[in-house]
Amino acid sequence: MPEDIQILRDVTVDGVRHITAVPSALVCSRQIDFDLVDGTIRNLRYTAGCHGNLQALGALLEGQPVEFALDRLTGIDCKGRGTSCSDQLTRVLRAVL
Repeated sequence: MPEDIQILRDVTVDGVRHITAVPSALVCSRQIDFDLVDGTIRNLRYTAGCHGNLQALGALLEGQPVEFALDRLTGIDCKGRGTSCSDQLTRVLRAVL
């Protein structure tokens, strides 16, 4: 499957790296926004997608190291699409690291 994520924004302000990305068209979410602070994930927000599940994902990952997300979410599949909204996050993380 071709990698079709797109990084729209990647800026660092006062030590906080702000990232906005567009995930694959194969998933329901349309945008992923988050911050990286000292190697941890902060303020993860998805636009569109399964609202409750993606809010829960953001709450569970708040303050967790990037490696935590990569270890647990890489390769998660949604409905045979070969990816998912959570897997797309790991692809974005790999692209910006």
